[in-house]
Amino acid sequence: MKIAMWSGPRNLSTAMMYAFAARGDCAVWDEPFYAAYLRQTGIDHPMRDQIIAAHEDDPAKVAAACISEIPQGKTLFYQKHMTLHMIPEFDRQFMRSLKNVFLIRHPARVVASYAKKREGPTLADIGFVQQADLFDQVAGWTGKPPLVIDSADIRANPKGALQRLCAALTIPFKDSMLHWPAGPKPYDGIWAEHWYGAVHRSTGFEDPEGPLPDLPPAYQALVDEALPFYEKLTAYKL
Repeated sequence: MKIAMWSGPRNLSTAMMYAFAARGDCAVWDEPFYAAYLRQTGIDHPMRDQIIAAHEDDPAKVAAACISEIPQGKTLFYQKHMTLHMIPEFDRQFMRSLKNVFLIRHPARVVASYAKKREGPTLADIGFVQQADLFDQVAGWTGKPPLVIDSADIRANPKGALQRLCAALTIPFKDSMLHWPAGPKPYDGIWAEHWYGAVHRSTGFEDPEGPLPDLPPAYQALVDEALPFYEKLTAYKL
C-alpha cells in the first residue's frame, strides 16, 4: 500500500513520518515535491538552493516515483506530502493510485509554530486552502470523503489514534509506531536542520497540547482566514 499523508507545515507531519518508519515494514519519503515546488514558484524558503540541488525538482519524475515500486522491499510506502507543494501546475493524476489521508491541526497552533521558523506567513504558506481543495478532489474521484486525522487527537492519545488510523487503512497497528530514536534520520530531507529541531529531540509523540496560543492581530487574522477550511475537514476526522 502507498499512503499519501497530506498536511500543511508544523502539523505533526514529521513525527507521523517517524512513526510509520518505526514500523519496520514501511518505507518513507519526506516531502517529495518540495524541490519542484521551490523551482516552479521561485518562492524564497530557508535553504532554497540547497533543497533544489539535493532533491529531484522535476514534478513528473517525482509523481512517477510516488506510484512506482515500493522502495527497500517494504510492503508499505508512507509519503509525507505538503498540501502547498501541490500547485495547480502539477498534474495530480498520480494521486489516484495512492491512499490519500489528510492530517489536520488547528490553524492557531500552525501559525504560532510556523512564525518561529519563518516570519510573516501568508494563507498560501500554511496550506489550509490547498488541503481543502485536495480533499474535495479526492472525494470527487472516489465518491466518498477520504480519511482525516487530527494532530490534537494523536497528541491526546497516540496509541488510540494510530490504532484507528491503521484500522481505517486496513493495516495492522504496531506498538513500535509510538517510539523512535532521537536525532536526525537518514530519510529526512536536507531541510531538516532548519525545521526539525524539536522532533529530533523527541523519542515519541509529545503530551497533549494546552490552550490555543495568543497571537498578535496580524497572525490572528490569518488564523481567522484559515479556520473555515480546517473546520470543514474536522467534520470527517476519525
